[in-house]
Amino acid sequence: MITSIQEWFKKQLDPENLDNQHSIELATAVLLYEVMRADNKFEQLEEECYRQQLEQHFSLSETELTALCQLSQSQAEDAADYQQFTRVINDVYDLQEKRAVMDSLWSVAYADHQLSPDEDYTIRKIADLLYIPHSEFIQSKLSIKPD
Repeated sequence: MITSIQEWFKKQLDPENLDNQHSIELATAVLLYEVMRADNKFEQLEEECYRQQLEQHFSLSETELTALCQLSQSQAEDAADYQQFTRVINDVYDLQEKRAVMDSLWSVAYADHQLSPDEDYTIRKIADLLYIPHSEFIQSKLSIKPD
């Protein structure tokens, strides 16, 4: 088990893989992290929601989840744009699966019960790159928005 985790992590850190190919898990984690850091405030509620959303989407052990979170943070800080991550999602996911990612982005944004303009802008930008129709974007936002 430990060996497979180490191999997965090593594969993710391979420079050839970082530039050319991201896993769907890493791509999703980076986008969620980008929403979390968009307002320059790292709230505990957002961090917990971030981890919950990753657990909901992927079957990861606690060790794998921690490694994914750490890797996604370093990838987000080094990335010049979102396109390298949205491309992976576009290649793998259909509209329904992309909508699930969109719902997760809104969940992270609303985790602290405040939607900052920067979080809204970040999600709009990601939605455009994921080719999410505007109606789906709005439906997703309204379905997650707290009352």
